[in-house]
Amino acid sequence: MKEALEPLPGPTITPSAQVSIVVIAFNDAVHVGDAVRSALAQELPGQPAEAGGPEGPGTCGVEVIAVNDASTDGTGAALDALARTEPRLRVLHRDENSGGCGTPRNDGLRAATGRFVMFLDSDDVLPAGAVRALLAAALEHDVPVAAGACVRRELPARRDVPWQPALYREAAVHEAAGSGAQLVRDTLCVNKLYERAFLAGHGITFPEGRFTYEDFVFTARVLAAAPRIATIPDSVYIWHVRRSAAKQSISLDRKDVANWRARIEAHRTSVQIFRDAGQKAMAEAAATKFLDHDLRMYVRELHTRGGDYRAEWWRLTREYLSGFDEAALRAARAPARWVARVVLASPAPRDLDRLTQLAARPGRLLPPYAEAEGQAVWSADLPGIELEDLGSKPLHRLPVTIDAEPAVTGRGVLRLRVHDLYGRLAEAVPESIDVELRRRRDDRRGPVHTAALTPAGSGPGAGWTAEVVLDIGALADGGSGSAEPEPWDLTARVSCADGDGFRAALRATGPGLRRRVLPSRRHAVLLVQPYATTGGALSLRVASGLRSVWRIAARRLGR
Repeated sequence: MKEALEPLPGPTITPSAQVSIVVIAFNDAVHVGDAVRSALAQELPGQPAEAGGPEGPGTCGVEVIAVNDASTDGTGAALDALARTEPRLRVLHRDENSGGCGTPRNDGLRAATGRFVMFLDSDDVLPAGAVRALLAAALEHDVPVAAGACVRRELPARRDVPWQPALYREAAVHEAAGSGAQLVRDTLCVNKLYERAFLAGHGITFPEGRFTYEDFVFTARVLAAAPRIATIPDSVYIWHVRRSAAKQSISLDRKDVANWRARIEAHRTSVQIFRDAGQKAMAEAAATKFLDHDLRMYVRELHTRGGDYRAEWWRLTREYLSGFDEAALRAARAPARWVARVVLASPAPRDLDRLTQLAARPGRLLPPYAEAEGQAVWSADLPGIELEDLGSKPLHRLPVTIDAEPAVTGRGVLRLRVHDLYGRLAEAVPESIDVELRRRRDDRRGPVHTAALTPAGSGPGAGWTAEVVLDIGALADGGSGSAEPEPWDLTARVSCADGDGFRAALRATGPGLRRRVLPSRRHAVLLVQPYATTGGALSLRVASGLRSVWRIAARRLGR
């Protein structure tokens, strides 16, 4: 394989760019042009529209280096065509595919001439002003690393979900990595600007070859060097999520247990990097992050996998968690901590429905609620797993379960049951429940339905019930006109007699989770499908009008 990669013949590139943006691509001819153009569109203060940068005609504000990782679909040709008309773009072609993202990023890093460098994947884009905002923060605070907000954009709906929003609510400067241990929760490498001299001085590169989750390791190497880091609330990266794509991205392609094995290995490597650097606090923070984020994400999907996957996943997880110390477990949030304790206590997969619901966000602890010597425990046959903190948590942080059962017959009837939790809700006396709907693609708020709660019985854990009739027609008003039904998410707020209250997602239950056609005065007909999300929450898909219903039915019949 040719290791020394040369730029394409073409316009001469002036050296000494302020910022180099490295774009990596493999068989992504459809999207790579958008990625490169979003990088070329970045402007710096005082940068002329044509060649030259803020320091004069001998410099270039932004240069883009695209690395084609031996694509076979026309990606290379698409990049070459762009390079022939854009002097700030260089294209490097690899002779053999590297099998990962680390090697092409390292190739681009070696070819970069800028004082700072950024990374961009071929199926994502940089929003306008991203480089300007990051560079301004790096220069103002004289830091070698600046990081900004990233959004996961669900396509084709274009629904934006903030990534690790708590880290980027306001501008801040972390004087040393140890004082900003929460930064380990953001393992992305693409929403950050790095000073090349800092990376070179500490020998920081990506893992080479077929190494999945290479950004975990790269980020750990950066943080282990204890740089000062500036964080800004500006949106600097748009991470496109295409769940219906024929070939899923690494972050979405989790159906094979090898993906989990690779994630564990990347995390184990990252923790060791912190330990070798003497960064004990960072190592502990990374372990906590694994429990709170990685473990919960995969547990939410575990019930959808086959028996062989579950058995191997359980074995791998149990083996890895056995190396975690008690401090790391206690530092994790209660849902993740309880999930980890169940995996460690049981040699084989068990309680998958309860674990799935507990790993949801927010977590829901399903009945039965067992006790041992007056202490809340996971179950009677695993009495050693104490559910600590339940007695001291405020009401709004308890993993309360609210069942929602759509009626098999009737127009939008929803039967609700609020489960008590070791007597904590009974103390507050729940009185009413508000069911709120929000359209997923744009977070538009739908109607709110209120009902009184009635005690379901007098025994321990009996709970409370209510019934609401959803205004389905209101959900169809202002729709997009798409042939695809609109997804709506449901949440509930319970108000109590003592003035307290809490919010919770609704757990989808019962035989009413099926598609149905309802008559409507406003829309002639409505197509409604209550369904359970991967985490078990209740959502609705709604389409309106005879044309939309007919198109959906015809497409399904044609499959």
